[in-house]
Amino acid sequence: MLPFVNAVRDMDRLRQITGVLVRHGFGQLVERTDLGALLPGRKADPEAAEARKGRFAERIRLVLQELGPSFIKMGQILSTRPDLLPADLVGELKKLQDDVPPMALADVKATIEETLGAPAEEVYRWFDDRPLACASIGQVHRARLAEAGAEAGGEVEVVVKVQRARIKDTIERDLDLLYFLARLCERAIPESKIYSPVGLVAEFDRAVMAELDFTVEADNAERFARNFAGSPVVRFPRVYRQASGKRVLTLEFFDGKKIVPAVAAGASGERIAKTALHAIAQMIFEDGFFHADPHPGNVLILGPPAEPVIGLLDLGLVGRLSPEMRDRAVDLMVAAVRKEPDALADALLAMGRPRGKVDREAFRAEVAQLAEKYLDKPLKDVELSALIRDLVQGAVKYDIEMPTEMLMVGKSLMTVEGIGKEIYPDLDVWSEVRPYFLKLVMRRYSPERIGRDLWKGLGQLATAATSFPSQMHSILEDLRTGRLEVRTVDPNLPGAADRLGRRIYSAFTIGAFTVAGGALLATGRHDGLGWTLFGLAGAQLLFHLWGDLRA
Repeated sequence: MLPFVNAVRDMDRLRQITGVLVRHGFGQLVERTDLGALLPGRKADPEAAEARKGRFAERIRLVLQELGPSFIKMGQILSTRPDLLPADLVGELKKLQDDVPPMALADVKATIEETLGAPAEEVYRWFDDRPLACASIGQVHRARLAEAGAEAGGEVEVVVKVQRARIKDTIERDLDLLYFLARLCERAIPESKIYSPVGLVAEFDRAVMAELDFTVEADNAERFARNFAGSPVVRFPRVYRQASGKRVLTLEFFDGKKIVPAVAAGASGERIAKTALHAIAQMIFEDGFFHADPHPGNVLILGPPAEPVIGLLDLGLVGRLSPEMRDRAVDLMVAAVRKEPDALADALLAMGRPRGKVDREAFRAEVAQLAEKYLDKPLKDVELSALIRDLVQGAVKYDIEMPTEMLMVGKSLMTVEGIGKEIYPDLDVWSEVRPYFLKLVMRRYSPERIGRDLWKGLGQLATAATSFPSQMHSILEDLRTGRLEVRTVDPNLPGAADRLGRRIYSAFTIGAFTVAGGALLATGRHDGLGWTLFGLAGAQLLFHLWGDLRA
């Protein structure tokens, strides 16, 4: 057996993964990565040959589904990366659903007691033994909780989210294997690097570890509630901290309907669609803190049909936008509203991180071509989420790495836009979100913002000016003692190092003469010496320029 395979702790699980890959027609991949050594003597499998006839994306989904909760969760998270993965694969990954049996009641109650330090019967006045919902990370039960500060016997309806027993160990074990397989794939199959397997596993690692700590979701719920404290039409469940911990989360029970049944019962589709769009726009453009997975299963419609209120659930996966990133997102929107392809390209460049030198003219031409199918239409007919998706894919084509946060923005907008147009086909997304980014534009150029940015810039300038003399002294001391080294590799220009050294020396001496002369003149004494130093700086500059012209 190969040495690198021996280094893996969970050999049985690795053999299982390898077997599932072969069974679904990925035998060639197994051979290229040398994982076939785990399945010695395996003969051609008729089922595997039949599997190869299926679509690649569909076979990937079946592999993840068969491998269980960790891999299903990874597929669900990767379905939010249309910038890296092909559209057909993203479509298949979106079909992944948690299909797991419910936890044993004994395990549920044992987790509650371990986390909260008391049996479920003491924490809750009543606890429903039947789960309300089951997922790969945990499951949800209804319960009643004694409400603090209420009259004796007062109770509140709650839902209790309980983490699956040993799921953290299972996911950590699978993460080790995923990192191993991703590194192996990048080493054995160089063309796979375009999808950054190790980077995708790292992204899954961050997301799933956050979901495994229920205190993170509790913090998110409270922050959302503060941000929407003045809204009568958007609600987030209250967190009951006295009955919550890392593996148990107790939240207010929302007695509502799913979106489609609520509309069928008489709730206004127009009102729900516009409210949902306003909510996600406020999260993204004003708060910089947004629900990253607002699919229909995480939305309940509360209240009477005449006055529907949106209740948002499952707040473990969130996105954050810094003020700078919000400014860039607004620049993107404004460029789209004004139908300026060059401004769109510049906004994308400012937003992304080029991995190398970008041909700006070619990139602008690419963006202009992508934008043609959108910007020639009336804005109300333009799908905002599709525009963002295509622009991001165009940036990736030019090796510009887009921040994960902006991809999450695109996914959230796409989900809400899709739901909204399903229940209200005349939804004009641009008209609804325009007030939010126009407000940000006005705020950006307000006297308060300009003054704050100016003060910040002055502070940075003062810090730089204060540190400059000591930095200059240190460099000159290194130069005096011979410790200053300048290294360059330029085989075509043998004298490049000498010229670079002379330029650095000239810059330091000119700077030193100028600073010293200015300081003497500022004191009002030794004016003659001050002007002499200025003269020496000027002479040194002319001498340096003359040398460059002759070179």
